[in-house]
Amino acid sequence: MGDRLFPTLGNGGYDVVHYGLTLDYVPETNRLKGTAVITARATQDLSRFDLDLSGLRVRTATVQGAKAQVARRDDEVLVTPAKAVGNGDVFKTVVTYDGIPRTLKGDDGGLEGWIETDDGSTALGEPTGSMTWFPGNHHPSDKATYDMTVTVPKDEDGDPYDVVSNGRLITEKDKGETVTRHWRTDEPMASYLAHVSVGYFEIHKGWTDDDLPVYVAIDPDESDAAADVPDVLPRIVDWASERFGPYPFSSTGAVVDHLPGLDYALETQTKPYFDEAPDEALIVHELAHQWFGNSVTPRRWKDMWLSEGLATYAEWLWEEGHGGRSTDEIFEDFYDGTDDESKGIWAFPPADPPSAGRVSDPPVYGRGAMVMHKVRNAVGDKTFFGILRTWTREHRYGNADTRQFIALCEEKSGKDLTGLFGTWLFGERKPPRM
Repeated sequence: MGDRLFPTLGNGGYDVVHYGLTLDYVPETNRLKGTAVITARATQDLSRFDLDLSGLRVRTATVQGAKAQVARRDDEVLVTPAKAVGNGDVFKTVVTYDGIPRTLKGDDGGLEGWIETDDGSTALGEPTGSMTWFPGNHHPSDKATYDMTVTVPKDEDGDPYDVVSNGRLITEKDKGETVTRHWRTDEPMASYLAHVSVGYFEIHKGWTDDDLPVYVAIDPDESDAAADVPDVLPRIVDWASERFGPYPFSSTGAVVDHLPGLDYALETQTKPYFDEAPDEALIVHELAHQWFGNSVTPRRWKDMWLSEGLATYAEWLWEEGHGGRSTDEIFEDFYDGTDDESKGIWAFPPADPPSAGRVSDPPVYGRGAMVMHKVRNAVGDKTFFGILRTWTREHRYGNADTRQFIALCEEKSGKDLTGLFGTWLFGERKPPRM
């Protein structure tokens, strides 16, 4: 895909339209068997194409119903169809695979991929983890819809495990010794946002004021600490919808797990994942990602500041509107280094992380939010929030980059913002106080 930060992720030559994933998982052995039906459109003539897959063993592959040749090279599956695929053709690839999926340790030390929990497992994909449990084109710029059908045996006491994933629960079947759940994601999703959690959860269902279905799964070990999540979450969705535009998906919710030591949450699409009971600010951050990052997804990993900076700025807006500091005060606390989250924000320009291991470092978050605040001050509230709503409307379900955001800000404000972005977004050093 030509991504400077992650040069081996993603593959050219085709665009995935849909993933149909059928998974059989045994928590006691952590063994996974999968069938991936990948529907894609060729963007060039293809005598061969690659899929990203880490660790798991490929058993068979077919393209358009005919057996295909398969080879492995590191984290790539090289597929050679019996008959070449023509440019513009929509084609279907079916891959069967199995094994014990990997847990990866990123350059920043964080865990991702398929992670065992005390009562099952969870799959977390940012930035590379999704390739540990299904083959695909694992780059944010290739988004697709998903059907995930997961079968899990009941435990030794005959009790069923819960299976939670993105989107809507379509069917739930108890077959005596196993339980199968089918989840569907109707709107395009980047693969790093795909998610499955297997374990025991307390399920809370409800609705927002706009009649959006809410599905919250809470690990019993977090039940007391997370008791307010099912009530707080719909309020935050409604609050964000007023500021950022209509909620972009057909359902919302959350997974509150109990995974000590993970030390992060993730904006998995429609149901953000929390490793423990979250506070309101963290819920705001991950829900804001449903607009910024999930619906409007960065085109390249270096554009991640557009996702994290806006989600962080949503936290500032929430605090300002709920009895805390004003956004001006928060900005000053970040500039002075007195805010707890301000450490390291001047290490590099937010729009230019120096390496893959630093795409989630403080400049991308805190200084990214500072950029948003400077834009707001420069163009005024009415224009600023108009920019955000236009951004989420024009790029809904797609990808966008830094250049496009700057162009929109200048178009809507009628101002030349070259100096502002040059100083706060691309500047190598902390700007002097102005």
